Amino acid sequence: MSEKEKITMKKKVAIIFTCILLITTIVTYAWNASSASPRVIPIPPAGKTSETEKSVSVEAIVGSNMPIEEKAKKIVVLMNDKEKIGQLVMYTPTNQADPFSEKMINEYNVGSALVTATMNNTVHTAQFNNQLQRLASETRLGLPLFISGDMEYGTAQRVPANGTILPRQMAIGATRNIGYAEQAARITAKEAKALGFQWSYSPVVDVNSNIENPVIGVRSFGEQTQMVCDMAVAQLKAYQSEGVLSSAKHFPGHGDTSFDTHTTLSKVSYSEDVLRQVHLPPFKAVIDQGIESIMTSHIIIEAIDSTLPATLSKKVLTGLLREDMGFKGMIITDAMVMDAISKNWGAGEAAVMAVNAGADIVMANGSAADQFETLDTLYGALQAGKIEKSRVDDAVTRIITYKLKMKTFDNRYVDVDRAVKIVGNGEHWDRSYQMALDSITLLKNENVLPFDPKSNEKTLVVSMAYAERIAKMVRAVSKGEVLSYQAAPAWGEPLDATEEAIQGALEKAKQADRIIVFTQSDRKIPKGQVDLVNQLVATGKPVVAVALGNPSDIVSYPNVKAYLTAYAADTWYWITPVPIAWNASVEVIFGTNPKGKLPVTLSKEYPRDFGLSYR
Repeated sequence: MSEKEKITMKKKVAIIFTCILLITTIVTYAWNASSASPRVIPIPPAGKTSETEKSVSVEAIVGSNMPIEEKAKKIVVLMNDKEKIGQLVMYTPTNQADPFSEKMINEYNVGSALVTATMNNTVHTAQFNNQLQRLASETRLGLPLFISGDMEYGTAQRVPANGTILPRQMAIGATRNIGYAEQAARITAKEAKALGFQWSYSPVVDVNSNIENPVIGVRSFGEQTQMVCDMAVAQLKAYQSEGVLSSAKHFPGHGDTSFDTHTTLSKVSYSEDVLRQVHLPPFKAVIDQGIESIMTSHIIIEAIDSTLPATLSKKVLTGLLREDMGFKGMIITDAMVMDAISKNWGAGEAAVMAVNAGADIVMANGSAADQFETLDTLYGALQAGKIEKSRVDDAVTRIITYKLKMKTFDNRYVDVDRAVKIVGNGEHWDRSYQMALDSITLLKNENVLPFDPKSNEKTLVVSMAYAERIAKMVRAVSKGEVLSYQAAPAWGEPLDATEEAIQGALEKAKQADRIIVFTQSDRKIPKGQVDLVNQLVATGKPVVAVALGNPSDIVSYPNVKAYLTAYAADTWYWITPVPIAWNASVEVIFGTNPKGKLPVTLSKEYPRDFGLSYR
């Protein structure tokens, strides 16, 4: 073979070798692509998303003429696993759009936020919610957040400086006025929407059949199932008409427990018949009216599942709520930081159990570490097959569907100036006060009331808290001098009177001609408060006792000759004072005819529907 032929042969061999290598590479790539685990799409840094990328995906779908359900499915197809898991978690921000929120929204892609922090004012709240939505808009798909909060007594529960404080639900129950239930929800919805909240966790539809219930109490409309149904439906309709999500709670009923799930895991042992006849009807009533979400309870319902709390029970969430009762909306857990859950399961473990049980959104409101653990564990469980992909897709599709229905994609930001005009406006306060006034219930009056406002007699106001603020209200209606004495310690301390405080009150009482004493309890009234009332009664001066919390305080001090209840406070008493209830009580004491009727039974002497009047 000539030298020229050898060179030609080498070139041919090189070409053949190159072709073989190329074919091998292509085959290997194809094999890996078909057999390897799906690749998780990396989340771009905030602000790096191409607007073109968004417009050909989410924005195009949202703006199309497709039915909402089809839009939701198509958006879910665009999402990677990390983005889907993010939609299943409701995180808890501070009251600033800080690096924690940036990480939660931009890196973990959370789909909703629970605002539990006390916000400074209306402007701060609206701007803060806009900032959170801005962060969400900068993620890969730009999905909007659901921003939510507990607003059982109005937006003041989140924005105490400006929001309208509304009567507690039991106070509304005491009026028997379904129109008041509707008005309270409408005021809350208008203010919440103006502030940038899309979701309010109310109404409470628990039937308070246990008067010593330490966690529900005055949060419930009362013990009569049908009244709770009627009030709850009225509130739901108001929320729906104002375009705000509502959430009935706490499924399947938290009204007959003797323990607080914030501090312990509780069981209820009533029969399934009692569950279905007493506690489930309010949930069924709002389901039939199309309620968008239901919040779970952390109690064990032995008649359905004797081992797991409702939040973690597939028998309760999927079997009872979804399949039996036909609920098609979002199931959201109660706060997973509550001891009933957090003392028995880890944050991530509990989240996986809740999603597998049927929950669509896990309310992660523990420490930052707990919240990250919740997201990481859910993501890992999905990758490992411990949560079915179909379960996640079902939940995410439902969430996106409601974000579309609520027009959150189009209206994620709020006008701060408009919020200032709406939140806590005069009309809202006037309506709220009238509700409170009509709720005040007079249970006992042995020729003590009403006090004469034109008398020069000195009046002493004794209270566990805010004594001087209440005294100022008395001064506005009473001609005589008004003294005040606060019997409990400073802010945040237990609301009870020490022996030293009682002696101080008795010393002050020597200067007075008549006494008004305000007590407060969430279950059984503390012994110090009982001793305080009894010793004030023993002075022989006219004494009227006003229960600001549980209306059953009178059972513990039966010797008092005048007693009324305002249904104004619960275990979260220190969060927001309720001045409308104080003022309404004072107005009744000084002559306005009381109209309220008990919505719960206190004793044989004070049954449901009992209530006195001056005429």
